[in-house]
Amino acid sequence: MEEDGQRGPGEPVRGTRQGALGAWGAPEIFNTDQGSQFTAEAFTGRVERAGARVSMDGRGRWLDNVFIERLWRSLKYEAVYLQEIADGFAARRLIGGWVEFYNRERPHSALGGGRRGRRCRKGRAGR
Repeated sequence: MEEDGQRGPGEPVRGTRQGALGAWGAPEIFNTDQGSQFTAEAFTGRVERAGARVSMDGRGRWLDNVFIERLWRSLKYEAVYLQEIADGFAARRLIGGWVEFYNRERPHSALGGGRRGRRCRKGRAGR
């Protein structure tokens, strides 16, 4: 979406960028992936006018995001989509509880079905 007042798919990105630049000022380098919302002149131009250099991850660098994308997918399908969330307070409680569960009790296939919390406690105790 262009910065002419029309609403479009880039609206959340623009609002977040403007809020960050307004609150913190321009960083030396503003790093993004190569999604269309980040490569549009409306986005890159505003970042550059604020005094930051735009840096983009290499094309096809899907591996950069795969782990966080899996985490978000798990959160959505294991918690968020299963609940009716009335407000931000309920969302914060739900997500916080799920993150605790994920970090301490949820079985992880990469650990052969083991739990991260137990693995971490064993690692610390063995030192």
